[in-house]
Amino acid sequence: MSPRCLAMVLTSTLIGCSLTPIANADQCPSVILHRQGDHDCHTFRIPGIARSNAGTLLAVYDMRYDSRRDLQGHMDIGLSRSTDGGKTWSAPRPIMDMRTHGGLPENQNGCSDPNILVDTQTGEIIVTAVWTHGKPGTHQWRGNGSEPGLNVATSTQFLAVRSSDDGQTWSSPENWTKQLKDPKWYLFAPAPGNGITMTDGTLVIPTQGRDQTGLPFSNLIYSRDHGKTWTVSAPARSDTTECAVAELADGSLMLNMRDNRNRRDKSETNGRAISVTSDLGQTWTVHPSDHGVLPEPVCMASLISHKLADGRRVLFFSNPNHKTRRANMTVRASLDDGATWPSDRQIALDADGGSYSSLVMVDDRTVGILYESSRADLEFQTISLDEFGL
Repeated sequence: MSPRCLAMVLTSTLIGCSLTPIANADQCPSVILHRQGDHDCHTFRIPGIARSNAGTLLAVYDMRYDSRRDLQGHMDIGLSRSTDGGKTWSAPRPIMDMRTHGGLPENQNGCSDPNILVDTQTGEIIVTAVWTHGKPGTHQWRGNGSEPGLNVATSTQFLAVRSSDDGQTWSSPENWTKQLKDPKWYLFAPAPGNGITMTDGTLVIPTQGRDQTGLPFSNLIYSRDHGKTWTVSAPARSDTTECAVAELADGSLMLNMRDNRNRRDKSETNGRAISVTSDLGQTWTVHPSDHGVLPEPVCMASLISHKLADGRRVLFFSNPNHKTRRANMTVRASLDDGATWPSDRQIALDADGGSYSSLVMVDDRTVGILYESSRADLEFQTISLDEFGL
């Protein structure tokens, strides 16, 4: 067995749970959470993962019942829980489901693109996502799939559900659209993946939208009252979308963004757009690693930070490490706030595939990744920090 990954004992006693041992390109055991067609669901997509204060791993994702396509369609936000470090997982269940709201069928009440946040001070868990009502055959990122204004019938909505019991039960959906969205914008949405609790207790969720002209942008929202109210930051960049946020050693925030320019740019300047802020997004500065350091085929990625026992802060980043296609899923580590990502601190997990991904610290010495792989809709893997030389 390769020492690169932690071996996982895959004996599941959970009824209806699809867990299958497989070997990746390095013969590292991993866990299949969901395959296409499991649980009467056509496709599971768009992973987000977090660890609760109790140590439970909480995986969220789209349950796309009828097809693989994006909104609009019959889809809910699903959840699977693991209380043993990701060795076994509960069967998926919807935690955000708008059913037949407004008398329209479920395929005109789809929810998508979940983001999960654990408030480490209170223990509350918040999952945000978007909901499109009506508009069959549209896409919220194109044309009038989502329109200016706040009306449910015309604009895709920003929803949230909460849990105060370690993800076992969830609130009814809360609609945050009026609190957050500028009515001139076409769209405002959470970025899929995870939010963070900063060292000072501030909650931060990476977000994205389409401005008054329809042009995409990336930014964040933050709360200093444990999620009761939220403030929307200025855009970090334009023509960017799905983004991930992490706290740096000096308390500033890094926003790592999917950049539409990379659809055309396959040169040495292909790469993730990266900005930093020291004032919660009132102002932004382009980071030295912007474009050229982290290649991408234009895809969602994940970024988390972790404080080591010796006081150093490490960043972990995952994405398909490829300029032209969603392949070569790779996890990297940086000890200098993302200025460099050394080759001896990179681990390739899936040479043939890898699309959306979400990272989590399983414990102080283990990083986990939930990702769309070449082998399954959703796969979970753990890597010891020893494998990064940490």
